Amino acid sequence: MTPDLVSAHVHAFIAVCPIGNGIFIGRDLRESSPALARIVASAAAERGVSVTDCGAVPTPALALAAMRAGAAAIMVTGSHIPADRNGLKFYTPQGELTKAGEAAILGALSGGVAASRGPSGTIATHDAGTPYRERYHRAWGPAALSGRRIGIYAHSSVARDLLAGILAGLGAETVEFGRSAQFVPVDTEAVSEQTRALLRGWAADGGLDAIVSTDGDGDRPLMTDETGRIIPGDILGQITAAALGAQIVVTPVSSNTGVEASGRFAQVIRTRIGSPFVIAAMEDARDAGGAAPPRIAGYEANGGFLLGFDAMTPGGTLDALMTRDSLLPLIAPLVQAGGAGLAALVAAQPPRFTASDRLQDIAPARALALIARLQGEAAARDAFLAAFDARLDRADTTDGVRLHLDRGRIVHLRPSGNAPELRIYAEAPSADMAGSLLATGLDLLRGELA
Repeated sequence: MTPDLVSAHVHAFIAVCPIGNGIFIGRDLRESSPALARIVASAAAERGVSVTDCGAVPTPALALAAMRAGAAAIMVTGSHIPADRNGLKFYTPQGELTKAGEAAILGALSGGVAASRGPSGTIATHDAGTPYRERYHRAWGPAALSGRRIGIYAHSSVARDLLAGILAGLGAETVEFGRSAQFVPVDTEAVSEQTRALLRGWAADGGLDAIVSTDGDGDRPLMTDETGRIIPGDILGQITAAALGAQIVVTPVSSNTGVEASGRFAQVIRTRIGSPFVIAAMEDARDAGGAAPPRIAGYEANGGFLLGFDAMTPGGTLDALMTRDSLLPLIAPLVQAGGAGLAALVAAQPPRFTASDRLQDIAPARALALIARLQGEAAARDAFLAAFDARLDRADTTDGVRLHLDRGRIVHLRPSGNAPELRIYAEAPSADMAGSLLATGLDLLRGELA
């Protein structure tokens, strides 16, 4: 993330992607993010582009503000990965950058896009947090969470203060835990046992209806029930989609299969892992609907939720937001649970349980080589299955390798798309069985990749 590299990507983005009425810029709370945001702003201004600096703000709030202004956006964030790494997220005025947009930027970079030195663009400031907060207050009203006491795991999430304000504006009492001045990489798909113990400890004191949090840039949710047990992001997704009246759900192959088992949706569409794939499938489903498009929602296993239609809510209408959001899959289940509590709401879902984790510092080439062996070599696959005492029903290679085993068990391996990590997902008819699958898989992978 050198200044030259960042500038080159910004110049390429402006050269090949629509930017509409300029570029909105936001950032997370990493130590490196303010300086990188200044480099982004300077590079955009060099091309004569109007720049709007939104400061430290959650990614979905930045995207909402930019799209409403008919502008592009660049978020400076490394999301959930460690503090010594960072990145850029690009948005056109229509929303998240597509895979075609990514390819166009890479093509422009390889072609050596030159900076266009015209009149310098202006740089203004904008409060992107207020309209994001008001969006939820209008949708549910000031009494939606009245009488609820909700813990907030603040850590270093850029969404922490907005989250507290939104919940308070919906009538909840909030209690903050764990605010950190240093960046804490919280991965909502692979929550460490240390973090789980913290959450259980805070909940053990009693009196909380939930504990909520997000990842670093605020586009992935983290929530526990009243006992401090984490609710998986894909469970939050299927609850939220049903609560909003979605007809079609789009979700990656790694998400819990309870969404099909629930019978609540006319269609469930599975994709590769990553929000660009979810968005592309959502757009295809919308276009196939013609003049009367169906109500479509999308979510990922990390809990990030994409709303593809204007949803009716107790306060009126929640307008569509086609980017990963963390607040909607926190608020909708809390409202849906009511006085019965989140544990009861989760227990009412189909009995499919997931567990996931990752092996860090695994070079992508090594992870890909292992997956290729499992995909293409029967002997390697049989040896892998023997560790689980399992029979293979079928293998899905949509993204990595997803092995459907006997007794309703699933083991899925996939290299991370943004870090040197190998992710493992497990699913089973019971929580204990899913945990056992995950533990066995991690031990096996450590032996294979040691």
